[in-house]
Amino acid sequence: MTKKIAFFDSGIGGLTVLHKALQQFPEEQFLYYADTLHVPYGTKSADEVRGHIFDCVEAIFQEDVQAIVIACNTATSLAVKDLRAKYDIPIIGMEPAVKPAVEMNRDSGKRVLVFATALTLSQTKYNELVSRVDDHHSVDSIALPELVEWCEQLDFDPSKIADYFRFKLADLDLQGYGTVVLGCTHYPFYTSILRTVLPDHIQIIDGSTGTVNHLKQRLELVGQHEGRTGEKVTFLSSSGRPEEQEKMYRALQYLEMNSK
Repeated sequence: MTKKIAFFDSGIGGLTVLHKALQQFPEEQFLYYADTLHVPYGTKSADEVRGHIFDCVEAIFQEDVQAIVIACNTATSLAVKDLRAKYDIPIIGMEPAVKPAVEMNRDSGKRVLVFATALTLSQTKYNELVSRVDDHHSVDSIALPELVEWCEQLDFDPSKIADYFRFKLADLDLQGYGTVVLGCTHYPFYTSILRTVLPDHIQIIDGSTGTVNHLKQRLELVGQHEGRTGEKVTFLSSSGRPEEQEKMYRALQYLEMNSK
């Protein structure tokens, strides 16, 4: 029997990456593990979060999986190097899609705006990424911690979220930006709402596509674009509460309905 491919996040944010993998590889079996006891990660200390990540990955390994996708930018920046040193299966990480965003805007001279958690933005890994690819100093960053909390509550109120985006962007000249990078896996839940706030010329991207492509390369998966996704995922959480599994299922349904 084919082993499952595991996806891990602090909460439901990583479902945005899993959703893309389900679309591309509907014949695979997946396991989604959320650290619901400790979400959100972005407001905690690095050492505390690192400990939670290792505990959860150890629990995932009890499920006999073939690979793990760390579907969380914060968790990747804090722990992926050490996880790869400890375990001998493919461990796929994520990083904000800063490099493709910079390349997309190189000729236009437009700036890049990165949305991420405060913890991701404070990490050396993120700052090294920006320094490496941003040779024209065109990248700006904003932390949006409230989005993670609202997402975990399945709060997708269009009016409330749109007003929040307008407030956070009020001091920026958006005509000077060409791309917004969603640097937290929770944030793509709000792409359609963000689209109503941004000028039409601004593109919105995230790291999901690159992560799923990397997964494909490591496992030599065959992409097929037909098939249902509903019964192909096992949901687990650090709390073990059935209501958390139900929330993950509902959140995945929301993504499926809003991506059509």
